Amino acid sequence: MTKIGVLTSGGDAPGMNAAIRAVVRTAIYNGYQVVGIRRGYAGLLGGEFIPLELGSVADIIHRGGTILRTARSDEFRSPAGQARAQQNLGDAGITGLIVIGGDGSLQGAEALWQRGVPTIVVPATIDNDMAGTELTIGFDTAVNTAVSAIDRIRDTATSHERTYIIEVMGRLAGHIAAAAGLAAGAESIVVPEARVSNREICERLERGFRRGKRHSIIVVSEGAGSGYEISEYIRACTGQEPRVTVLGYIQRGGSPTANDRILASRMGYFAVELLRQSRGGLMVGIQKGKILSLPMSEVAGRPHALEPDLLQLSQILSI
Repeated sequence: MTKIGVLTSGGDAPGMNAAIRAVVRTAIYNGYQVVGIRRGYAGLLGGEFIPLELGSVADIIHRGGTILRTARSDEFRSPAGQARAQQNLGDAGITGLIVIGGDGSLQGAEALWQRGVPTIVVPATIDNDMAGTELTIGFDTAVNTAVSAIDRIRDTATSHERTYIIEVMGRLAGHIAAAAGLAAGAESIVVPEARVSNREICERLERGFRRGKRHSIIVVSEGAGSGYEISEYIRACTGQEPRVTVLGYIQRGGSPTANDRILASRMGYFAVELLRQSRGGLMVGIQKGKILSLPMSEVAGRPHALEPDLLQLSQILSI
């Protein structure tokens, strides 16, 4: 191992830059050269390679997004594209690759590993939907961003005595909605893993109204349905006039929290250590506070189950 490549792929997540910084500085500390690959697998196919030095990653630990940029590549999914990516890595003298991204990025890394390229994945996605790790880089920041927005919306909900529906991201996973809804004291949380019927949401609103509650917050995960459709049902069912806010991409940007910076630094460091041990085909994860590695084949394409206790606790506390 003499030269390590690093790329970010898929959706950006706060903390990616902190992970890049950890990879670069750990590798250089141990005497390796580092090559940054811009625009993910698309840049790998296009040969967008840049040398990374200590100064290249100065003053980026606090920045959101990724200095290496990111993109998706349909061409890389094909065997011909993967073969070309392998050739490009060999031509550049890159003997180990660290991929920072989500499950799609992991599956791409596994394809390169199957072709003999030593690869390590650092899980980074706000959705927190990757198996084998309790947390992914960016999740904590996204939750805090959502909570901050919900807190502000609640002020208006209280003032106007209205129901507000906040739709958050998460794709097919409800981790952001569950965590943000619990932290913000939402009256109802709608997630794909434990769907709540519109009728049940209305019944909760009506129970609250009968005991004098004149405002409510409903948090909806994008994978569980549309906030606007739920709003229309509530309007027809109760006569209330709910307001809808879709937080959207605001959750993906911004300066990472301290927790995400620390997690990214630990994972980036550990990824380099795995390559130093001549290991590959692994994803870095965290379980019970300990950084560890898992075979990509065991976690690729598998969901990270939502903790049902969070939803139960939220229902109890929002009576």
